[in-house]
Amino acid sequence: MTENKMFCFQCQETAKGTGCTIQGVCGKTADTSMWQDLLLSVVRGIGTVDHCLKKAGKESLPAVEGFITDALFTTITNANFDDDAILRKVTDGIVLKKQLIDKAKEDGVSLPNWPEVTWGGDENDYESEGKREGILRIENADVRSLKELTILGLKGMAAYYEHASHLGEHSSAIIDFMSEALYTVTDPDSSMETLLNCVLATGKFGVDVMALLDKANTKVYGNPELTKVNIGVGKNPGILISGHDLKDIEDLLKQTEGTGIDVYTHGEMLPAHYYPQLKKYKHLVGNYGNAWWKQKEEFDTFNGPIVFTTNCIVPPSPKASYKDRVFTTNAAGYPGWKHVEAGPDGHKDFSEVIAMAKTCQAPTEIEHGEIIGGFAHAQVFALADKVVEAVKSGAIRKFVVMSGCDGRMKSRNYYEEFAMKLPKDVVILTSGCAKFKYNKLSLGDINGIPRVLDAGQCNDSYSWAVVALKLKEIFGANDINDLPIVFNIAWYEQKAVIVLLALLSLGVKNIHIGPTLPAFVSEGVLKVLIENFGLGGITTVDEDMKRMIG
Repeated sequence: MTENKMFCFQCQETAKGTGCTIQGVCGKTADTSMWQDLLLSVVRGIGTVDHCLKKAGKESLPAVEGFITDALFTTITNANFDDDAILRKVTDGIVLKKQLIDKAKEDGVSLPNWPEVTWGGDENDYESEGKREGILRIENADVRSLKELTILGLKGMAAYYEHASHLGEHSSAIIDFMSEALYTVTDPDSSMETLLNCVLATGKFGVDVMALLDKANTKVYGNPELTKVNIGVGKNPGILISGHDLKDIEDLLKQTEGTGIDVYTHGEMLPAHYYPQLKKYKHLVGNYGNAWWKQKEEFDTFNGPIVFTTNCIVPPSPKASYKDRVFTTNAAGYPGWKHVEAGPDGHKDFSEVIAMAKTCQAPTEIEHGEIIGGFAHAQVFALADKVVEAVKSGAIRKFVVMSGCDGRMKSRNYYEEFAMKLPKDVVILTSGCAKFKYNKLSLGDINGIPRVLDAGQCNDSYSWAVVALKLKEIFGANDINDLPIVFNIAWYEQKAVIVLLALLSLGVKNIHIGPTLPAFVSEGVLKVLIENFGLGGITTVDEDMKRMIG
């Protein structure tokens, strides 16, 4: 262990299925990994002090909410590779932690003597502290696994919370839980039972945070509606916006209106087309490309500037033609790329991006046609009579939830093959970028109901939970697991982790995840998940088809 230059096993593509020890498969360097570990240590310290203050009935500091969510989001896979930006957050966190500790002293609140709380060093000892903070410092594999499950769930929760907060939605209960969970995983004496309960509670609050984001998105932009999205190109120069934050695409659309610049979505920003208050912009031309991992060739042919609002950055090669026309914002960052900061009112100035776009050629067309989406819970409920009748008549035999993430590994072709081999009376419920494996296939419809129903982004997996609970009510089922719904989930990063924990908290059992099981789940913890929830992996398409569909 001591010979490792780094250790990270938070994503599905981690080296050898066990952990990246030299450089991340994602492109993260050993130094970046170390600074992220250090930032996580600071976050745990802040969460611990914040929880101690609140437990004692004292007020905390307003800055805690923004710091915890932004810092956790920063360490999510493929979000931020900029060491300087990460270290600035570390410094800001140390200042905030000292302010919290001073407040605790003033209020007579005792604090634990844990390194995460007591350390408040200067930049001279950042490196030694960063090396000490790696996840392998926890020797017991099961303890390490449960703590990591909570931390990774909190990272996904932080991402969703930050999007909701940008649209004016906040929840003190969610932030209080995050601090309590950070306290629990920081406590060296937390029992296995306490840690397992913390994991399950993380899932419960995962449901709450996805509900909060759903409320934020629909309150501001309306309920997603059935929409055909163009995948070709126009003749004007364009700006490509990637990631997940709808507030950013709204700002960009407002600022580009009437400029002769077209806006295209990429990856997880595709569902922006489904919202009435965003699709009204005529220069929101279409979606360009596929899932995040194909960005190197697709950014090259797009020709115009690219804006990353969140994670899913793939480090470009030094000779990449597009590397000088990429911008980041929010928790995203990459060395050498310009970062667009929010103003005091939360809005962002994209004038530099727009000016660059005006000097660029129009995108090169890489495909043409349309894809359909917008089947979040409100749209599905609008079709409820059709859906219920199709189920009762036997026209729809089963629904298979194929939400989650896409990725580079060839083993992910499993999901395309699975979709293609599904019987014609089975409907796919999808969300997240996993859909790019099958949303351009001609799978037809059942009595006018498309066989691929796309709810939207990964957080919109919440819609399928809402739909499942509604179907349980309609059909008078005793248990959600009695419904004709099976779950075959593809995962990649930490937002998928919080979705999984959320489903488990709702009582959903027999979920299959792939293409591999998480490296951060120890044998002991996996045994608990199998025995209590029936969690399992995938095998071959034919075997899984028999097992899940029958």
